[in-house]
This record gives sequence, structure tokens and C-alpha cells, in this order.
Amino acid sequence: MQFPHAPQQAQLPLFEAFMAHPLTPALKDVVEPPKNNTQEAFSELSLRGTAGSCLNLLAPILRELSQDQDARWLTLIAPPSSLTQAWLRDAGLNRERILLLHPRGNQSPQQLACEALRLGRSHTVVSWLNPLSSSARQQLVSAARTGEAQSLNIRLG
Repeated sequence: MQFPHAPQQAQLPLFEAFMAHPLTPALKDVVEPPKNNTQEAFSELSLRGTAGSCLNLLAPILRELSQDQDARWLTLIAPPSSLTQAWLRDAGLNRERILLLHPRGNQSPQQLACEALRLGRSHTVVSWLNPLSSSARQQLVSAARTGEAQSLNIRLG
């Protein structure tokens, strides 16, 4: 049995057909751009597990930050003892762009982090403050905004 053939039309692949006749308005018509285009000044990352596992999770983040195009430093404030120069090298971080700072005398790691942020010589200041009170967090945010930097706190559990 033979079926009559309909006239052949060019068939668009599914994706192109959808794009040719969108059912929804363009994204730019729906989403309003943010009024304030500044990035958040404070971020926090909580890691749980063995020191080695936590460092393995942290390595790509620090590597990316150490290779940032910003000419300023990536500053690490009072990192855990397992984060050594050898670990930085083995993790592929750009050690020429990293400052490792430890508090001296009566200075707390939080005070040192605030000072490093306020000075603005670092694009990102990474701290290991745990616990971190809301007032301490607000101090880090304020210092980061002053220095036009980012504060990243790592909580190891």
C-alpha cells in the first residue's frame, strides 16, 4: 500500500525551531539588571572532614584566587599548620602572589584580617576564624569594602 507524500518542507532541528519562534519573552525583558553591581565583600566556606580532605577541596579555590588577574596579593591569615609551603607548591598555587600572615603579640587573627582587608593591597584575604560572631563578620565586611577587597572565611569542622 502506498501513501501519498505530502510536499516536503525543510525541517529545522528542534533547538533551531524553538529559537525561531520563542514562546517566552527575551531574558533581558524579564530579568532586571541589579541596581548595585558591586560584589559581596564577605563569603564563608564550611568544610568538614580530615585535614587532608579539606585541603584537597580547598586547593582549586585557592589556586584560582592565586592566579587572579588583579595585581594585588592573595593573603592567607593564620592558615592551619597543614597548609605549608610544600602544600602550596604541590597544589599548583602561584606562590609569588600569596602572602602568609600570622598575628603577632596580642593581635588576633580577626584583627589581622581586618587590617589586611582595610589596606587594600590584597584582592582576597582568606581567614580561618571559627567561631565568627556577627559583629566580627560585620567588621570584616566593612574592612573589605574600605580596601575594595574580598574576605573569604574558611570554617573547618
